[in-house]
Amino acid sequence: MIDRKEHAERISHLLKRFPVVAILGARQVGKTTLAAQIVRQRSAISTRFDLENPADLARLADPLLALEGLKGIVVLDEVQRRPELFPVLRVLADRRPVRTRFLLLGSASPHLLRQTSETLAGRIAYHELPGLSLREVGGERADRLWVRGGFPLSFLARSDAASLEWRREFTRTFVERDLPMLGINVAADTMRRFWSMVAHHHGQIWNASEMGRSFGVADTTVRSHLDKLTDALVVRQLKPWHENLSKRQVKAPKVYLRDTGLLHALLNLPTQRDIEGHPKLGASWEGFVLDQIVQTVDAQPDETHYWRTHQGAELDLLIVRGRHRHGFEIKRTSAPSITASMRSALADLRLTSLHVVHAGKVSFPLAKHVRALSIDDLTKISI
Repeated sequence: MIDRKEHAERISHLLKRFPVVAILGARQVGKTTLAAQIVRQRSAISTRFDLENPADLARLADPLLALEGLKGIVVLDEVQRRPELFPVLRVLADRRPVRTRFLLLGSASPHLLRQTSETLAGRIAYHELPGLSLREVGGERADRLWVRGGFPLSFLARSDAASLEWRREFTRTFVERDLPMLGINVAADTMRRFWSMVAHHHGQIWNASEMGRSFGVADTTVRSHLDKLTDALVVRQLKPWHENLSKRQVKAPKVYLRDTGLLHALLNLPTQRDIEGHPKLGASWEGFVLDQIVQTVDAQPDETHYWRTHQGAELDLLIVRGRHRHGFEIKRTSAPSITASMRSALADLRLTSLHVVHAGKVSFPLAKHVRALSIDDLTKISI
């Protein structure tokens, strides 16, 4: 088991401040294991209900009766299956003194977020749990994390073949079972084909009209499908940054599969050697590094953007935090250099810093405010 210390500390901090804390993440990302780790570290009295277990569902037939006498931490796993619990949790969260903290585990479906925000406003905090990060597995296993992705069972599999088998099974059960449970009622075959198409467009600017023509449906339909996969935390839509400049700027999002292991499974790339010879090599590595940057600096969705002009200048990742703008270019090379596009981004966006993240072993300055950052040093950055 990999210790997810930083996430555990953050959630423990939230539990001190809020009576209800929700850990949101894709299925199999490690929510249940992390909840057990938090309970152990706090040495707390705990009770767990798995809402996919018929026996636990029977125990919650009268939820107020089942929950009101419990103390310590109560874990409700797969809570999106029982939205009727939220009004009961509101009543219990308002008791004084606070005797019970509720830890909710579930996927970030629109239905779940709407229910909790309406019923538990002011009583609940959210923590999104992503896949494993370089800080958790160590820089020496960066290639393994890139190839297999951050789902713990995929990363820790005994071989690349076993890992790929797990990921293929995950994608099958996800579209057949998990998406319908999240209230996403699209035929499994349709969503599987669409997810595969998104994989082939990984790292590209989203063109709904083109995708609609390729898929044989209206652009509004593919837009809806993309939003559903985004809500299910398996796709990232990176918003464009635009402001009043003399240059025309692109205003459509870029799309990435959030886990490169799933990307490689959908593209049928079993090993690193297969990936290295595939046209999506650069885009795959870009998505992997982008996700690691976001995790390392704890960037929120409203802070993360990309930037591109119709004249060709671009920036892979722009993090806007307060008055500061931090740029990141991602290059799968061991000898990065500053380009005209980077100089344009520095000047037009008034960047505080620009990091060029590369696959080599050495970090070094490239110019004023510009630094070449080795993937090995990525986890040391702070903004």
